[in-house]
Amino acid sequence: MTLITMGQQAKEAAFKLATLSTRQKNTALGYIAQELENQTKLILEANAIDIKQAQKQGISDAMLDRLLLTKDRLAKMAMDIRNVITLDDPVGKERDSRILENGMRLAKRSIPLGVIGVIYEARPNVTIDIASLCLKTGNAAILRGGKETLNSNLALVKLIQKALEKAQLPIHSIQYIDDPDRAKVNELLHLDQYVDMIIPRGGASLHKMCKENSKIPVIIGGFGISHAFIDESADLKRSINVIENAKMQRPSACNSLDTLLVHEKVAALFLPDLALRLADKCTFVADVNALSYLNKAPLKRLAKEGDFDTEWLDFILGVKIVKNVDEAILHMRIHNASHSDTIMTNNLSHAEKFINNAGSAAVYVNASTRFTDGAQFGLGAEVAISTQKLHARGPMGLDELTSYKWVGIADYLIRS
Repeated sequence: MTLITMGQQAKEAAFKLATLSTRQKNTALGYIAQELENQTKLILEANAIDIKQAQKQGISDAMLDRLLLTKDRLAKMAMDIRNVITLDDPVGKERDSRILENGMRLAKRSIPLGVIGVIYEARPNVTIDIASLCLKTGNAAILRGGKETLNSNLALVKLIQKALEKAQLPIHSIQYIDDPDRAKVNELLHLDQYVDMIIPRGGASLHKMCKENSKIPVIIGGFGISHAFIDESADLKRSINVIENAKMQRPSACNSLDTLLVHEKVAALFLPDLALRLADKCTFVADVNALSYLNKAPLKRLAKEGDFDTEWLDFILGVKIVKNVDEAILHMRIHNASHSDTIMTNNLSHAEKFINNAGSAAVYVNASTRFTDGAQFGLGAEVAISTQKLHARGPMGLDELTSYKWVGIADYLIRS
């Protein structure tokens, strides 16, 4: 099947999805959750093939973790779908309603975006997240995952289409490009006659390629250096717990901590304890001042040019000592703070300064960066985490997958 055919089928499916009732959409989502549970054995067998091939290729443990599916993870994916079912349907909602002086009632009514193209890497759970959110919002989707997840994704899309057929909805509502040739990505980016938005989920190179080559609007997201700043007023013992969580809970996630900035007045107290806590689990990449306080860390090296611009996605943490909150913010401005950033502080003015000046999509005070997640925010699943400033920022849930139209209602009104 050519991509043009896929585009045509997706556009036709989107036309039908746009007018579905919430009940019809929720029924389809329920069938997908059921199929996930019914097809667990087949999905895990397909995933095992992908894992074996990835291991042969020498993919890192952190990336293998992103690729891995388990019974527990599949059960959680089914639970996430059922959570989406419980969420309010944003399609058809009206806001900013007003009566004009001429008697016309004017309002904005939410509508689906249409056809969404999603290009992603490594994580097969994204296939389910995208499908559930797109269907709930009446959008069709064309998916293109990485070659390392091909077998897993094909198994997941097959069960999604089976569920759609069972719900008597167009099976082409969710389609998958199964050709691993990278030329297909560029072909998708030029399918502007049929696709309304492109969402890349992957590293900086993928986002750059989509931004530079797409004829379709692109939502840039998922990439960005996440920072934590330890202020001089912070509770240092409790801060260690937050930093450990932000870095170590799931380092392959895009919201895991990349760079730790420490106030010079507390570095001698904080960094040795942090080194003991993370011990041989984490490699510290530190500036010369911070390195002197990390003697108890067996895995460490001096930071070189480019390290503080690196999204590690692994058990690696950049560390730098700064003079104050202003220098921390300056460092973040220079080194792509656009995703998730946090400050540990008991100083309200420092917290407000950090919140107001951090350029990231999500900013925290005394909390882990790992909370930047659609489910954690109560949005259900997410289709992406946007780090740009137009249309949507942060986790993109249901509302972010809609646009709107102006609706004017009058009594045979003419303009004078």
